[in-house]
Amino acid sequence: MAEHQAERRRVVVETPTARREVEQSEAVHYPERTGASGALLAAVAVAVVALAAIAILFLMNRQQDMNANVAQQQPPQTTIVQQPAQQPPNVVVQQPAPVTQPPVIVTNPATASGGSTSTSANDDSAVQAAIDKKLSNDSSLSSLGITAMIMDGKTTLMGTVHSEAEKARVERAIRAIKGVKWIDNQISVQP
Repeated sequence: MAEHQAERRRVVVETPTARREVEQSEAVHYPERTGASGALLAAVAVAVVALAAIAILFLMNRQQDMNANVAQQQPPQTTIVQQPAQQPPNVVVQQPAPVTQPPVIVTNPATASGGSTSTSANDDSAVQAAIDKKLSNDSSLSSLGITAMIMDGKTTLMGTVHSEAEKARVERAIRAIKGVKWIDNQISVQP
């Protein structure tokens, strides 16, 4: 309900010929003032802030779901492990011989061209023992886990080291052993 009020004023009007008093009456309308409009404005502001917060949370959750889906769609990473090549086994070739001669067995072309098999086997075992002793007694070499195989003076080195310098150091140490004729260095370098 609006408040209506009448205001009355007395005004003196002076003219060049006369002076007179005039009474003015004015109706003033004041709207009703209640606390409801302020409370309504506060409620609307709180509702707008709450809706904005919910919208932001929804968008953030949706972004996380999209990131999770992308992560699930990526192919799994594969790890490739390289292992040193294995030494081929000794090949025994048996050829038919005439009845008057016994069969000929060739184990390796180097043995057939000269020297006896038992002598080279004894030499190989002595060199193998020297190599094993060198690898186990030298603390810098024993920690690397290098293995060596010898056949007719040919030494094959296998294992993994952390640098080319370590690989060269192992080869130099084995080359210094008496009886090593040739080295096949299959040591791999993995930093």
